[in-house]
Amino acid sequence: MYIDWLFIYILDESDFAPPFPLNPMKLATFRILNGSPRVGIVHSDDRQVFDLSAGVARLGGDPAAFADMLALMNGGDRALDIAREAQAKHACDPAINHSIDDVELLSPVPVPMSIRDFVAFPAHIHNAPRALRGLATQLGIGSTTQAIGPAPLDVPPVYRRHPNYYKGNRFTVIGSNAAVRRPRDSRFLDYELEFGIFIGRNGIDVPHVRARDHIFGYAVFNDFSARDIQVYEMGGMTGPCKSKDFATGNAIGPWIVTADEVPDPYALAMHSRVNGETWCSGSSQGMLHSFEDMIAYVSRDEPLRPGEFFGSGTVGGGTGMEINRYLQDGDIVELEVQCLGVLLNRIESARD
Repeated sequence: MYIDWLFIYILDESDFAPPFPLNPMKLATFRILNGSPRVGIVHSDDRQVFDLSAGVARLGGDPAAFADMLALMNGGDRALDIAREAQAKHACDPAINHSIDDVELLSPVPVPMSIRDFVAFPAHIHNAPRALRGLATQLGIGSTTQAIGPAPLDVPPVYRRHPNYYKGNRFTVIGSNAAVRRPRDSRFLDYELEFGIFIGRNGIDVPHVRARDHIFGYAVFNDFSARDIQVYEMGGMTGPCKSKDFATGNAIGPWIVTADEVPDPYALAMHSRVNGETWCSGSSQGMLHSFEDMIAYVSRDEPLRPGEFFGSGTVGGGTGMEINRYLQDGDIVELEVQCLGVLLNRIESARD
């Protein structure tokens, strides 16, 4: 309460809220010279990474509580406060700060507790069937063409009724700068321009009004897809299988941007580039269902755990198949999402 002459103002927290977070944090999992994975804070305009467990040890804290990203997540807000304190005191210590160019960035959570990839962007829902039908026709798969059906004039009601998702393989996750190996017998490898959230708190039957509290942070996501394998699978009713589930098929990174650093996740510019050429420029605006909707829906009669990953689904135009272009061996794929960074991967040939 603030008294100013004859006027009394009742202020709440929103009156003091800054337009941007006071303590932004980018959390990475990194490795030095093929050593053990470590958790770090990326700083100095993304040029340095601070070794968090080493910094906490210098504070006299327990470094085991920061041994990996899941431990940090389970530590809650108190762990984040300790991380900020350690980095603030030792950000200039060269012994526990490393050039980002000298480390290997792994996925922020190398093995997520689960992966759910949603379908939330209307334009992609409209574009994907047309693109898959075209590829099926090109491959001479008539039965699959019939199963896919025509491109919808509007978003089918099932996509509006509730969030829809498939479950990905949590053991096939890679980070930024890592290679993506083409699946055998696939000539039509594709990328998908997405971003997503990591869950940071336990919960079940989470009410929508509390759902945002369960978002630990955001990361860029590339759901690589073997489209020629996918069109063969489309005749079934179980969703994508081997077209998505191959080693190195899920790229997440380059780091986690904590939720407090992203004022509006539904107004982010999104871009894809292949060998430096822009293939898509889009936006996170217009999602059919928010991440809060997803959390409330998934947690209905089902527990959530820290470290689970929810993908947004692909932004409209955010695949090669939508412009009839596919990835070749040696290609460099960059996905950039405003505030979240650039996720870069290179394509390698299939195993013999």
